[in-house]
Amino acid sequence: MAGMADQVTGSGQEQGGDVFRRRVLYIPGYDPFPPRRYRELYRKEGAAQAAISGYALTVEGRVGPGYAWRVTSDMGRPAEAEVEVLVWSDLVQRSMGQGIAGTYLLLARTAWVYAASGALRRLVRLRKGPMVAALYPAVLLVLQAVVAFALAGVVLWLVPWPLLAWVAAAGTVWAVLAAFRRLDRRFYAYYLMHDYAFTALEGGAYPAVLEARLVEFRAKLRAALGSGVDEVLVVGHSSGAHLAVSVLADLIREGVPEGPALGFLSLGQVVPMVSFLPRAGRLRGDLRYLSEREELTWVDVSAPGDGCTFALCDPVAVSGVATGGQRWPLVLSAAFSQTLSPERWQALRRRYFRLHFQYLCAFDRPEGYDYFRITAGPVTLADRFRDRKPSASRITRAASPYRDVA
Repeated sequence: MAGMADQVTGSGQEQGGDVFRRRVLYIPGYDPFPPRRYRELYRKEGAAQAAISGYALTVEGRVGPGYAWRVTSDMGRPAEAEVEVLVWSDLVQRSMGQGIAGTYLLLARTAWVYAASGALRRLVRLRKGPMVAALYPAVLLVLQAVVAFALAGVVLWLVPWPLLAWVAAAGTVWAVLAAFRRLDRRFYAYYLMHDYAFTALEGGAYPAVLEARLVEFRAKLRAALGSGVDEVLVVGHSSGAHLAVSVLADLIREGVPEGPALGFLSLGQVVPMVSFLPRAGRLRGDLRYLSEREELTWVDVSAPGDGCTFALCDPVAVSGVATGGQRWPLVLSAAFSQTLSPERWQALRRRYFRLHFQYLCAFDRPEGYDYFRITAGPVTLADRFRDRKPSASRITRAASPYRDVA
């Protein structure tokens, strides 16, 4: 676990009289749920953080044609922010439409892609935590199949008529697997399997439907840059982080007009799960390009206590595409064991999926990483972390088996 010196600390001064204005574009991870949950999470956790930190923060309802909400705050200077979720949950829902048999076929295909490419071995060496999370659905689905076929074997042994026995055994297998599928809100095996399968579907390349959605996201980002605000902040969480990398890289290649400050906050990223695959040249090229640009500020926040992220791994460096001109990202630790109270840390440390969302929630001891100050406060990302040094525990060892770029 990173020490106190590795925690995120800020240097921006929050004072003045003019209203600071920001547009926040949030790209969620692989999540089938509608974006309303993110507004409610922001409302609940923002109120909790405001009470802890002693500032004023108000969340208003949905605004505009997209899924967005307005935040007003006073943290020494009044500020307004419009937070919009860039939606791709419909694509996630569509990708999760596989039945039981289809999911087991995806399991076999995904395992083959990661094992045969050499990515699995490299990823395990890089960070064991997220790879345990990746292997979890495969192991659980196999165990569910073992249980189903074991019960089918009992049926074959008990039923004396061969034809009826085989029909009953087949029905038992299907019934047991269907029961496990209905219980997946407890186990998350199908959900996680579809997540990893979606990543591996094209060997690390973005599917065509996702590429089309990234074009839409880029158009929204360009419109935000022309809206007259003081800062446009892109937030990418989990697998939304590498989508944000590609959106920003494409935007900057097209040219960024004079205007507001441009910030990129990546949280709990899982970039190596994609960038280590053979056909991820597009992402690797975007990582290299974005890491060298002066048009934006990129801060990457993770925590060793989050077992679902490649904590403190510089996504550019570990992907093997860092150059001598690398400027970004600034890799920092949220140090959950120190920024959460001992009681909260004890209660959450085994709730792995909840911890993966902690970056979007309130902290008992923010120590400089305060999601709500960053997204709703009166200081740009660049100013807030201008003098911050990267975490001493960050990992920069090139580990990807593939390093070609597109």
